[in-house]
Amino acid sequence: MAQIRIRNTNERIEGQEQVKAFLDSQQVVYEHWDIAKLPDSLREKFTLSDQEKAQILSTYDAEIRDLAARRGYEIWDVISLSDATPNIEELLKKFEQVHTHTEDEIRAIVAGKGIFIIKSEELGYFDVELEPGDVISVPENTNHFFTLMDNRQIVAVRLFIEKDGWIAYNVDDPEFVKA
Repeated sequence: MAQIRIRNTNERIEGQEQVKAFLDSQQVVYEHWDIAKLPDSLREKFTLSDQEKAQILSTYDAEIRDLAARRGYEIWDVISLSDATPNIEELLKKFEQVHTHTEDEIRAIVAGKGIFIIKSEELGYFDVELEPGDVISVPENTNHFFTLMDNRQIVAVRLFIEKDGWIAYNVDDPEFVKA
């Protein structure tokens, strides 16, 4: 279940209803998918074959298609990151740059943990700590970035409007301070 940490105050928001209410107030879509649908063999596997990625997409096909129909997404894929990922340090450096996109950035976490750091005009930056089953969509043109948590392992379904995926527009924001 997702948790929120508001960086300026260190306030924490927990519980599905409270997290959803907070994210709704920030125009961030938050949903939760049934992680029990995923076969046990894939729940803690972070190096995936193309066949295993296809199995994840097949498992959540109804949820993906429902979300795509509601939000206009055209394509989707599965990303898997861990210390076994080639060039993981370079990828993380690239991920950990505040940026925006001209479309929503959406992820459905199916294994591991990740964190979105998102800027609110009213509150400054806040962290959304995500676990398996959490689905989040950061609105277009919102300062944010995504990275791994301490376990450095994640598998996520990503949905896109554009066939080439999200294009990041880096933002030099003096209000952002690394935690």
